[in-house]
Formats: sequence, C-alpha cells, structure tokens
Amino acid sequence: MNRLIAGGLALATALIAPAVQAQTTRPTIVLVHGAFADSSSWNGVITILERDGYTVIAAPNPLRGVRSDASVVSDVVRSVDGPVVLVGHSYGGSVISEAAQGRANVKALVFVSAFAPDAGETAVGLTGKFPGSTLATALAPAVNLTSGGKDLYILQARFHDQFAADVPVAAARLMAAGQRPIAEAALAEASTAPAWKTTPSWFIYGDQDRNIPPAAMAFMAERAHVKQAVVVKGASHVVMVSHAPEVASLIERAANTR
Repeated sequence: MNRLIAGGLALATALIAPAVQAQTTRPTIVLVHGAFADSSSWNGVITILERDGYTVIAAPNPLRGVRSDASVVSDVVRSVDGPVVLVGHSYGGSVISEAAQGRANVKALVFVSAFAPDAGETAVGLTGKFPGSTLATALAPAVNLTSGGKDLYILQARFHDQFAADVPVAAARLMAAGQRPIAEAALAEASTAPAWKTTPSWFIYGDQDRNIPPAAMAFMAERAHVKQAVVVKGASHVVMVSHAPEVASLIERAANTR
C-alpha cells in the first residue's frame, strides 16, 4: 500500500512539475510610462495581465533624461529573476530601448504610442520628422527649476484634446491634474545603441495621436522590423488607457512568442 501511495505521489509530482515550471518561466511584464503621465495610466492593462496570470511591475520613470531614466528601469529589470517583456509608452519607448541594453533576460520590447529611436536620434527630432504633432502649442509655460533646466507640462485646459481625446472628459481631467512633467532636456537627449535592433519588438498606436505623428510611428515600426504593428482606429496618444484590451493582448502575444 505504501508503495502504491508513493507511486501515486511520484506520478502527481511528475504531472505538476511541468505546470510549475511553466509558471516560473512566464515573463514578468515591466511597464514604463511616458511624459505627462504616471504609472496609473497602465491600470487597465495591469488588471487584464494580472487576471491572465502575469506578474506586472509598473516601473518608476523619473522623466529626467534618457540615460538616467534607463538606468533606473534597467535596475528594475536586473532585479527580476526570469524573462522580462519591457513595455514603454511615448518617451518611455526611448527609455526601454536604452534600458534593455546588456539585460539578457529582456525577451521582447513592446512600444505603445512610443518612440523607438536609433542611435543619435531624439524625441524632439523624431516628432518633427513628420507633420501632425500639435504638442508644442499645447504646452504650459515651462517651469524653471532651481537646480537648473526646465520642466514641461501640458496645459490642463488642452490636455483632453491633445493627449487623451478618446478618454472620458472626467477621467482626462484627473489625468491632467496628476500629470508628471518631463525635463525639457530629456526630449532633446540623443539615444545610444537601440535594443530594438537585437530584441524582438512589437508596436501599437492610434491613428489619431496628436503627440507623436502616426506617420512617425509607422516609420519607426517598419524600421525596427517589428513582429507586429497594430494601428487602433480613432485612438489617441494614450491608447493603453482607451484600448487596454488591445494593448494587453499585444503584450501577451510578445510574452508568448518563443
């Protein structure tokens, strides 16, 4: 009888082991917000990913400079035991491409209405490469910092139309009040060696983006030879807020690609 029980336990362990291994090797999703937003902009995406069994970290993005911000995110990635899918929104795209350098556990990059700059390119330069951005006219007067430099915000009265036109007005009003400023110098800081040249990448953006011209994102996605580019009709710059299911679905696709 004891041998029968032992045999049953051994069989059960053998059956369970692959499932446990699958769980432990499932990638952790690290989300990086962009300028004029914060980690709460990922709430809808996080809800879906966690429901589907993924561990999610909404990493801090100081919005001070590409290399310094990437260092913060890179440290978060280094702390994760196992594979990582690194996801960046807007300016966060520049950050994740920089942060993934030298991190062998980053298995995929997902750019969400984001910059995917080549070496030497800046967010400002890529925005102006194609017509369509109205961000410059929607910015509030710069805040002069006692430490030097300037912080940029979007005028709260213009925030809904400029940044989140397909988000309910009440929700956009809260986002406007809680927006995180970006250092002006960060948008003009050149990227170095881009990780999208060596790491499988995915792209999703809206065709009504008023911050980064959709044509610019189409150009960057094609240049990066992405596995898949999804264009969401009618979506604003915050496609992860207004179309969380589509964004989460693409992230999971990247996570499940071998």
